[in-house]
This record gives sequence, C-alpha cells and structure tokens, in this order.
Amino acid sequence: MERIAGIILAAGESARMGEDKALLSWTNKTFLEHLLAAVKNSGVRLVRVVLGANAEEVQKKIQFGAAEVVVNPDWRKGQLSSLNAALDTLPRGLVEAALVCLVDHPGISSRLLQTLIREFQQSGKLIVMPNYRGKRGHPVVFSAKLFDELRAAPLEVGARHIVRRHPGDILEVGTEEEGVLLNINDRTAYKKILEISPPH
Repeated sequence: MERIAGIILAAGESARMGEDKALLSWTNKTFLEHLLAAVKNSGVRLVRVVLGANAEEVQKKIQFGAAEVVVNPDWRKGQLSSLNAALDTLPRGLVEAALVCLVDHPGISSRLLQTLIREFQQSGKLIVMPNYRGKRGHPVVFSAKLFDELRAAPLEVGARHIVRRHPGDILEVGTEEEGVLLNINDRTAYKKILEISPPH
C-alpha cells in the first residue's frame, strides 16, 4: 500500500451541524478517529488529514499518529480546494492513487478500503467507488493520472467534475456497508448513525 495515499477531508465549517464533524463522538471515538483507524488498518501508510475552519481545535483533541496534517487556508472555497491541498503534499511520481475519505462519512470499514484499493489495482480503472444498493457512495479512489485534472477542475463543482468527464473509466464496487451513503451533515443524520455500530 506504499503507493496509495489516504486523504481524509475534514476542513469544513460544519455550520449545519453546529459543531465540528471531525470531533463528533460515535461510540468511544470521534468521526475523525474512526476514519484514521480504518485507513491505518487497511494498510495505507501515506496519510494526509486536511483541516481548515477549526484546525486549531481539532489538532488539540486528536492524536494523528503517522498521518500528516495539512491546513487548508482556502477551505471556504470548498472540498476540492482541500483535496488539492493534500495532493500538493504528496511525493510526485511515487503515488499511484489517492483514496479520498470524507469526515462526514465515518461509517466505513478497513475491509471496504482494502477492497476498493485492490479493485483499483486489478481493474486498471481511473476511478473506483463503492455502490450500495444502486447508489454511489464514498470513499473514492482516484488514479494519480487524474491529479492534474482535479487541480484544474472548477472549485464550485468539485471532484464530481472529473467523475462526469470519465464515465467509462469508473468501476463501481458493490458493498453492503450503508455507511458509504450516510452523510452526517446535520443533527438528524447524526442521531441515525448513533443507532448503529461502527464497522470494523
């Protein structure tokens, strides 16, 4: 897994939630800690966590281990600006793909991450994403061949711009992990995820 980078995007303001999503508690860990553990347990060693709006507070409360923190001063420009901030820290020519995780989708297992990476390496596709009962979810694996396109994509559209441009280069991997769809962006969604146990 040395040539796969794990990127966790956690730079947003969490305005609708009312508190930073990275620090929301789920069982005995925060959302960000769940994702850090899943990425680590999947075998990915090169990890970036992008912080922004509440970077100082999150850094005080989270143990990042071997993961490197990237603070995005332009977090207000949206999620793609944070992804690009992480991509810019990766060693050029040494990474074959980025596994992009969102902090408001914490309910994913290390097994799922391993599956997505394996399917990327075996399929030759440029984009690999999970599919839960007919719906695409997160996280997404982007080939390094797309990094420059991601950097040039419209910030207001985000990574979806690249997905739309490459319909024939996408592999959807079926999963029974509903967490790939559970976007925890408000209190109602947070209550829902508290009713289920985190995957391992």
